[in-house]
Amino acid sequence: MKRRQFTAASLLTTAWASAGLGAGGLLAPAAWAQDAWPTKPIKFIVPFPPGGPTDVMGRTAAKAMADKLGQPFVVENKAGAGGNIGTDAMAKAAPDGYTVGLSAISSLGIAPHLYPKLPFAVEKDFTPISLVGTSPCVIVINPAAPFNDLKGLVAYAKANPGKLSYATSGIGTSNHLAAELLQATAGIKLTNIPYKGSSQIVSDLLSGVVVMSMESSLATTLQHIKAGKLKALAVSSPKRSRALPDVPTIAESGYPGFEVETWFALVGPAGLPPAIVDKLHAAWRDGAVTPQATSAFDAISADIRVTTPQQLKDFIRAENVRWGELIRKLDIKAE
Repeated sequence: MKRRQFTAASLLTTAWASAGLGAGGLLAPAAWAQDAWPTKPIKFIVPFPPGGPTDVMGRTAAKAMADKLGQPFVVENKAGAGGNIGTDAMAKAAPDGYTVGLSAISSLGIAPHLYPKLPFAVEKDFTPISLVGTSPCVIVINPAAPFNDLKGLVAYAKANPGKLSYATSGIGTSNHLAAELLQATAGIKLTNIPYKGSSQIVSDLLSGVVVMSMESSLATTLQHIKAGKLKALAVSSPKRSRALPDVPTIAESGYPGFEVETWFALVGPAGLPPAIVDKLHAAWRDGAVTPQATSAFDAISADIRVTTPQQLKDFIRAENVRWGELIRKLDIKAE
């Protein structure tokens, strides 16, 4: 009978194999963890105050994904600095899939060009997962304004350069930049009046303290527009809003190609494992088409969006190029 000879290497290999610790086995715990994920509740950061349209959007996405993944998504409102505080908290979280959240154009597309020092780097500190939703900017006026459409607004502004004031929710916000882009496109000069909240803007619009606003959402003005107390002149989205189908787009009103939307995206910290990214993406993709999600977005006049992680990465990069160029060209400074 031929005796089998064993070397030290073969004995070690045999031991690893019998213990399930071969090359694949050494990686198995991490792989198992990703396969099993999620095994506990997930923190979902919304970087804006509770109750507003962004909060509704975030909570809707969190609920839709929780239903698909079988674990609760615990929403944490971490507001401040135009969304930057909550967005920074996501950047600083462990990349284990148990902290993700919603961020927005304000932090991911605009802030890098307004602030010389941000606590996060958009390109390096986040894992893109999917767009979640968009809402158009809307030109809203008091019916007493001396114009009734965008053509009349432009004519009035050209005849009275700098005298027409408009309200926005702050310097460097998407609605402020939408108005700046409109001025550059139409060759007019308006005066921005930055407010700290949309509720005060609506109150002043209704009373005539300010005759015009560039709104970042229809959530606070739609009821007054439908009641005839305010009037919408145009929307900045590439197509008309479902909530206001009779209101033309800015592109339709004489400025082809004009397009600005306030957007919100699902992101996690950098280094999020691809298997977890895929699960999160699939959960939102499937949850986005549920009646609960669509009705919630309809209630705030927003549109659901789903993209692949790569599409979102490319989109964020393109938005940074676009708004960075405009901010530098117009020398816009943060408050």
